[in-house]
Amino acid sequence: MNPAQDMGHTSVLLDEALTALNLRSDGVYIDATFGRGGHSRALLDMLGPNGRLLALDRDPEAAAVARTWRDSRFMFVHEPFSRLAEAARTHGITVVDGVLFDLGISSPQIDTPERGFSFRYDAPLDMRMDTSRGSSAAQWLALVQEDELARVVREYGEERFAKSVARAIVAARAEQPIITTGQLARIVAGAVHSRERGQDPATRTFQAIRIHINRELDEIVEALPQAVDLLRPRGRLAVISFHSLEGRLVKRFMRTEARGEDVPKDIPLLAAQLKAGRLRLIGRAIKTSDQEVARNPRARSAVLRVAERSAAGFVEPTCTG
Repeated sequence: MNPAQDMGHTSVLLDEALTALNLRSDGVYIDATFGRGGHSRALLDMLGPNGRLLALDRDPEAAAVARTWRDSRFMFVHEPFSRLAEAARTHGITVVDGVLFDLGISSPQIDTPERGFSFRYDAPLDMRMDTSRGSSAAQWLALVQEDELARVVREYGEERFAKSVARAIVAARAEQPIITTGQLARIVAGAVHSRERGQDPATRTFQAIRIHINRELDEIVEALPQAVDLLRPRGRLAVISFHSLEGRLVKRFMRTEARGEDVPKDIPLLAAQLKAGRLRLIGRAIKTSDQEVARNPRARSAVLRVAERSAAGFVEPTCTG
């Protein structure tokens, strides 16, 4: 099976991500977003018999795929990647040589109507990445206050008609529960007064609600520091993002970690007295090629950012057993 296209899902920036991780055949790596296993399969293909790979995913369908794999080098944890450090400890991993994140929603999630992520199908309005936990989008929309709904749509969807969308949703739910993607898409279409070329009027609102329901940005903020804590010096952090909100968080985090401690104003300190950055930025952000976009149009907005762990602040774990 081609690792770039596993279980109907095409892995984005696959070769670039593998190169970015600067793989060692006997290294220990984490795929924080297993999905349908495309990146993980490619990683295992490049690891030797002493290499190890830990993968995480909160999607029960991804977990079902991972549990069919029979490879002594491979470990899987059905948890969101904000539980990265805990998952590593569970498997006796204290340091790693690389961590890969492929953020956002996967094609199988979009293309499965009953998951409720897409307005292309009239299906139950769920949107949870982990369908075994938390409230669905329909449950949240039934209770959320109009001001809070407008905030979510504005901040997470960057929708300029957020107030109109929130007002329309609250008015519609007073008439009948909003329980399908088709209902929501029609309500939003009536509230968005102009359309961006090539984009459905419901796109931004669906994105916003999905991000909120799954705490996607909070997950990133919680997980990235854990990844850096686990990396050994010269270990690599590679993050693929798909929309501007994710990308800004990743870019800001890497730059902050690379900069190190700022010199306090009006305090006479030498640079050597300040804490050095824990990361070193590797190259510029990498975008998908025209050829990859032609093969997989959903890859068009993907951006890969890479950083390497420095020795600053690193303490080699000691065995206590």
